[in-house]
Amino acid sequence: KFLQLSRQQVQALHFRSPLTRPPRLAQPYVRTFPASLSLCITLLTLALHFSAINSPYIRARCCVAVISFRRDIAAAAMSSKRKTDAGTSSPDDGPSAKKTATAAISGTLVNPKRVRELKPGPVGNGPVLLWMSRDQRMNDNWALLHAIEVAQQRKQQVAVAFNLVPAFLGAGARQFGFMLRGLREMQPRLEAKGIAFFLLKGDPSQTLPDLASRLGAGLMVTDYSPLRLGRHWREQVCAAVSVPVHEVDAHNVVPVWVASDKREVGARTLRPKIHKHLPEFLCEFPEVSQLVPWSHAVKPEPVDWDALLEEVLTRGSAVPEVDWCKPGEDAGIQALKGPGGFLSPSRLSLYDTKRNDPATPKALSNLSPYLHFGQLAPQRAALEAAKHRAKFKAAVESFLEELVIRRELSDNFCHYTPNYDSLDCAAEWARESLEKHRVDKREHLYTRAQLEAGRTHDELWNACQLEMVHVGKMHGYMRMYWAKKILEWTGGPEEAIEIAIYLNDRYELDGRDPSGYVGVMWSMAGIHDMGWTERPIFGKIRYMNYNGCKRKFDIKAYCAYVDRLVSEAKAKHRAKGK
Repeated sequence: KFLQLSRQQVQALHFRSPLTRPPRLAQPYVRTFPASLSLCITLLTLALHFSAINSPYIRARCCVAVISFRRDIAAAAMSSKRKTDAGTSSPDDGPSAKKTATAAISGTLVNPKRVRELKPGPVGNGPVLLWMSRDQRMNDNWALLHAIEVAQQRKQQVAVAFNLVPAFLGAGARQFGFMLRGLREMQPRLEAKGIAFFLLKGDPSQTLPDLASRLGAGLMVTDYSPLRLGRHWREQVCAAVSVPVHEVDAHNVVPVWVASDKREVGARTLRPKIHKHLPEFLCEFPEVSQLVPWSHAVKPEPVDWDALLEEVLTRGSAVPEVDWCKPGEDAGIQALKGPGGFLSPSRLSLYDTKRNDPATPKALSNLSPYLHFGQLAPQRAALEAAKHRAKFKAAVESFLEELVIRRELSDNFCHYTPNYDSLDCAAEWARESLEKHRVDKREHLYTRAQLEAGRTHDELWNACQLEMVHVGKMHGYMRMYWAKKILEWTGGPEEAIEIAIYLNDRYELDGRDPSGYVGVMWSMAGIHDMGWTERPIFGKIRYMNYNGCKRKFDIKAYCAYVDRLVSEAKAKHRAKGK
């Protein structure tokens, strides 16, 4: 079949972009040829055409096709091998701990490279417990799929645990309410699939080991986050449990430890590394299997969601909820591709040319809350967006650059930079430049309270600050201007970084996120940037000013838009108070 392909047919294959997965053309023939013969035929056929294809781009995409074909053939061979092994061995055979753990992650649902062992050891015969944290969804969740896969291999059941802490990095009712409403929607979906849901409260280093012990769990699976607090919790849990712990990167398209083994200089160095791995990782998600209903002696305690919501909303009432963004997995999908969603023609057509215009809010995706809380998989957003490339090529490629490259660059930075929110992590040129201009005279100086209230001389800055306080979001372009002005109007870079992170984490619905920390550090410390013309206060840090914004968009229109949003938010808040 492959030898019958003409050169024109090879050139016509739809390998348009690294972000579009090559067609899995090899799969039908894997069943009819031995794996080695299929691979030889595939390589030979493509090699015969290489010399006749003048385009380097087509040659590169043919190389990607070889990778895809080899993956299909390897998967078929692995499936055949597992069937053979199943008839000759049992889970209770006694290989070494390392080999047992490796075998447990060599499946067909989840690429083994997505999984790493935080605590090695042989998987036991008890239930598989998924500690859900960053990725709060049932569908399109590699961590849950890994837990299900291991459980099915060992004929065990699956439980999901979410640990609710009383406080998390300044989050208030706005963030806790959004998260809990999403979890409330997810619980019955899990139970309908035969998966138990345990909502725990307190210190995760105590609650999770206790649950694992009561369940007699054979394995704990957790999702991945690069932030310090989550890493600290995982270290404590690993030290306290007696079972192996697997960590799954269910958030990034390309797992952070696969994309790069070091902190990258910027998008230009990470981009080719991610593109190289996309054919392997940017694939469709398997569906969640229907499992046997939970029959373990330990049952989840009923969750009084109304009482829980009232508790967190009262405790965090200083930062009230917002209603422009409905929480939950269904709402995330609707915001992506539903009627009026981001991928609708009327909005997607604006993205490439208007996304940096704060006066055109419809040009933004507004998906960041769903991505932050894991109610929408970034990989799902990428797969759906890629379907629109033929009609909206520039918009889709710009969106995928932000969604995949820039967002995963933030995870890379926080993963390999433990002090990601400190000036100490900046490049030497940036630190020296800021130190040199530390004592420069500031025309305006504001306290944190003045900044928080939006009481400055700059109407544009006040508008974006008030949008964040009352609406829970800020236009992406304005986030840069907002942070840079805090650097200009405070006593030094350390104070500026502290204030910006405090305000972002307190009011942004998507605060406490790697992208937020990187955004602040890019604006104030030159992270992922280069040195610019030296000037007072900023040194060599990139500069932004009011007049530059005035040339780019209609400031008056943006300020009027924010005034209307703030007035509506205040009116709704007063109405609820009555």
